[in-house]
Amino acid sequence: MSRYPACIMGCCVIPWDDKLEFMEDLFRHQVSELLRVGTKHLYLFGTAGEGYAVTNSRFREITRVFVEEMRSADADPMIGAISLSLPSIIERIEIARELGVRKFQISLPSWGALSDVEVESFFQETCGRFPDSQFLHYNLLRTKRLITPQEYGRLAERHPNLVATKNSTDSMTRIEGLFTHAPQLRHFLNETGYLYGSLLGECGLLISVAATNWKSGHAYFAAGQRRDLEALVAAQRQLVPLTNALIQAAGPGERIDGAYDKILWKLHDSRFPLRLLPPYSSASEEAFQQFSKTLRDRFPEWAP
Repeated sequence: MSRYPACIMGCCVIPWDDKLEFMEDLFRHQVSELLRVGTKHLYLFGTAGEGYAVTNSRFREITRVFVEEMRSADADPMIGAISLSLPSIIERIEIARELGVRKFQISLPSWGALSDVEVESFFQETCGRFPDSQFLHYNLLRTKRLITPQEYGRLAERHPNLVATKNSTDSMTRIEGLFTHAPQLRHFLNETGYLYGSLLGECGLLISVAATNWKSGHAYFAAGQRRDLEALVAAQRQLVPLTNALIQAAGPGERIDGAYDKILWKLHDSRFPLRLLPPYSSASEEAFQQFSKTLRDRFPEWAP
């Protein structure tokens, strides 16, 4: 039995005005719309949500608003705690806990790659420190070290409140290892990995580009739940080039995740600004228009 439900998990992104002030009304609208047409399993302050870039005062302010909107729809908020400093991660968990949050998304500190002993210490100081909270671990190369499936198995045995993982991978070997060595955890996979993962076992969908059209995104998730290989492959043949079109439209060079996710949400709310907190470069309005046109012309079933 997995410790967390199989579902679609989606992120919220933050609107900033031209003075880099938080635009609360637009943010509340985004959360309420995602809850209405998307999923009740939303999180805030992952890499797309600029959790790495906000001060603690902004973290508290925006978390409060997010919690209010989620609770109003009888949904459980999940908050990301990202920092180079473990004490800062702990402090943010404590801030969110004061606001009633009990679900957290954590990533390893990324100033230097952690050793095996240091990984054990990190999970003890997060999962072990707050046994009445649930934790999802986001496994990504930005942290300079990936947790292996075998390590997840050992960590899950030590920490019953480690309930899920996020792995943006298309490696069949790694995905198979997650189900083999840590079956008690719910593994959330991106659109590419979800195809293979859903054939091995019940997994969650970490939705990204499929959120351009939530009806089609839900259909893709449902195809995985019933292990409909034909439907999964048909959707995958659209989602892979659609992802490439998004990356190409955003411009040359790698951008921080939020640059892409703000394009995706702007498709649903034209008022939403693409702006990121400095020093990170956002996508341009021209990039948005290019991707929007490509979406309508080449992938109409995925257009909003």
